[in-house]
Amino acid sequence: MPRKGPAVKRLPVPDPIYGSEMMTRFINRLMLDGKKVKAEQIFYGAMAICEEKAQAPAVEIFDKALTNAMPTVEVRPRRVGGQTYQVPMEVRPDRRRTLALRWLIGNARKRAGKSMKEKLANELMDAYN
Repeated sequence: MPRKGPAVKRLPVPDPIYGSEMMTRFINRLMLDGKKVKAEQIFYGAMAICEEKAQAPAVEIFDKALTNAMPTVEVRPRRVGGQTYQVPMEVRPDRRRTLALRWLIGNARKRAGKSMKEKLANELMDAYN
Protein backbone atom coordinates (compact mmCIF):
# COMPACT_ATOMS: atom_id res chain seq x y z
CA MET A 1 0.00 0.00 0.00
CA PRO A 2 1.65 3.27 -1.07
CA ARG A 3 2.08 5.88 1.63
CA LYS A 4 2.53 8.96 -0.52
CA GLY A 5 -0.94 10.29 0.23
CA PRO A 6 -3.75 11.17 -2.14
CA ALA A 7 -2.96 11.99 -5.76
CA VAL A 8 -2.96 15.70 -6.57
CA LYS A 9 -5.76 16.73 -8.92
CA ARG A 10 -4.34 18.30 -12.05
CA LEU A 11 -6.32 21.13 -13.60
CA PRO A 12 -6.58 21.26 -17.39
CA VAL A 13 -5.11 24.16 -19.34
CA PRO A 14 -7.79 26.86 -19.74
CA ASP A 15 -9.58 27.00 -23.05
CA PRO A 16 -7.71 29.30 -25.52
CA ILE A 17 -10.79 31.24 -26.70
CA TYR A 18 -12.94 31.63 -23.57
CA GLY A 19 -10.31 30.96 -20.86
CA SER A 20 -12.46 28.41 -19.02
CA GLU A 21 -11.15 25.16 -17.53
CA MET A 22 -14.62 23.58 -17.62
CA MET A 23 -14.85 24.21 -21.35
CA THR A 24 -11.52 22.39 -21.77
CA ARG A 25 -12.90 19.45 -19.79
CA PHE A 26 -16.03 19.50 -21.95
CA ILE A 27 -13.95 19.44 -25.15
CA ASN A 28 -11.85 16.57 -23.79
CA ARG A 29 -15.01 14.56 -22.99
CA LEU A 30 -16.42 15.37 -26.44
CA MET A 31 -13.25 14.15 -28.15
CA LEU A 32 -13.33 10.73 -29.84
CA ASP A 33 -10.23 8.75 -30.89
CA GLY A 34 -7.87 11.58 -29.87
CA LYS A 35 -9.28 14.04 -32.43
CA LYS A 36 -9.15 17.15 -30.30
CA VAL A 37 -9.17 19.63 -33.19
CA LYS A 38 -12.42 18.10 -34.46
CA ALA A 39 -13.92 18.23 -30.95
CA GLU A 40 -12.91 21.91 -30.66
CA GLN A 41 -14.51 22.71 -34.04
CA ILE A 42 -17.75 21.05 -32.94
CA PHE A 43 -17.75 22.78 -29.54
CA TYR A 44 -16.90 26.28 -30.81
CA GLY A 45 -19.42 25.93 -33.64
CA ALA A 46 -22.10 24.92 -31.13
CA MET A 47 -21.20 27.87 -28.87
CA ALA A 48 -21.48 30.26 -31.83
CA ILE A 49 -24.96 28.89 -32.59
CA CYS A 50 -25.93 29.27 -28.90
CA GLU A 51 -24.68 32.88 -28.77
CA GLU A 52 -26.71 33.67 -31.87
CA LYS A 53 -29.91 32.09 -30.48
CA ALA A 54 -29.71 33.41 -26.91
CA GLN A 55 -28.08 36.79 -27.56
CA ALA A 56 -25.87 36.17 -24.50
CA PRO A 57 -22.14 35.50 -23.97
CA ALA A 58 -21.07 31.90 -24.64
CA VAL A 59 -19.41 31.51 -21.23
CA GLU A 60 -22.63 32.52 -19.47
CA ILE A 61 -24.71 30.11 -21.57
CA PHE A 62 -22.28 27.24 -20.95
CA ASP A 63 -22.00 27.85 -17.19
CA LYS A 64 -25.77 28.11 -16.69
CA ALA A 65 -26.44 25.02 -18.85
CA LEU A 66 -23.87 23.06 -16.86
CA THR A 67 -25.27 24.27 -13.52
CA ASN A 68 -28.83 23.35 -14.56
CA ALA A 69 -27.68 19.86 -15.64
CA MET A 70 -25.90 19.12 -12.34
CA PRO A 71 -27.68 16.66 -10.03
CA THR A 72 -27.96 17.48 -6.33
CA VAL A 73 -28.99 14.03 -5.06
CA GLU A 74 -28.37 10.49 -6.30
CA VAL A 75 -29.33 7.10 -4.91
CA ARG A 76 -26.50 4.84 -3.74
CA PRO A 77 -26.86 1.22 -2.63
CA ARG A 78 -26.57 0.71 1.13
CA ARG A 79 -26.49 -2.81 2.56
CA VAL A 80 -28.36 -3.21 5.83
CA GLY A 81 -28.91 -6.63 7.39
CA GLY A 82 -28.45 -8.64 4.21
CA GLN A 83 -30.71 -6.40 2.15
CA THR A 84 -29.65 -3.68 -0.25
CA TYR A 85 -31.52 -0.38 -0.08
CA GLN A 86 -31.27 2.54 -2.49
CA VAL A 87 -30.47 5.47 -0.20
CA PRO A 88 -30.55 9.08 -1.48
CA MET A 89 -27.27 10.87 -0.86
CA GLU A 90 -25.89 14.28 -1.75
CA VAL A 91 -23.52 14.30 -4.74
CA ARG A 92 -19.94 15.54 -4.31
CA PRO A 93 -19.16 18.73 -6.30
CA ASP A 94 -16.57 17.09 -8.61
CA ARG A 95 -18.95 14.21 -9.36
CA ARG A 96 -21.78 16.70 -10.06
CA ARG A 97 -19.66 18.37 -12.74
CA THR A 98 -18.57 15.04 -14.22
CA LEU A 99 -22.15 13.74 -14.43
CA ALA A 100 -23.39 16.99 -15.99
CA LEU A 101 -20.67 16.86 -18.68
CA ARG A 102 -21.37 13.19 -19.38
CA TRP A 103 -25.15 13.70 -19.59
CA LEU A 104 -24.98 16.78 -21.85
CA ILE A 105 -22.63 15.09 -24.33
CA GLY A 106 -24.45 11.74 -24.20
CA ASN A 107 -27.85 13.30 -24.82
CA ALA A 108 -26.48 15.49 -27.62
CA ARG A 109 -25.11 12.37 -29.34
CA LYS A 110 -28.49 10.61 -29.00
CA ARG A 111 -30.41 13.44 -30.70
CA ALA A 112 -31.70 12.61 -34.16
CA GLY A 113 -30.33 13.96 -37.44
CA LYS A 114 -28.41 17.18 -38.08
CA SER A 115 -24.73 17.81 -37.47
CA MET A 116 -23.12 17.33 -34.07
CA LYS A 117 -22.66 21.13 -33.79
CA GLU A 118 -26.41 21.66 -34.06
CA LYS A 119 -27.27 18.75 -31.77
CA LEU A 120 -24.85 20.00 -29.10
CA ALA A 121 -26.10 23.59 -29.47
CA ASN A 122 -29.72 22.44 -29.05
CA GLU A 123 -28.81 20.34 -26.00
CA LEU A 124 -26.97 23.27 -24.38
CA MET A 125 -29.86 25.64 -25.13
CA ASP A 126 -32.36 23.17 -23.61
CA ALA A 127 -30.20 22.93 -20.48
CA TYR A 128 -29.73 26.73 -20.44
CA ASN A 129 -33.50 27.43 -20.47
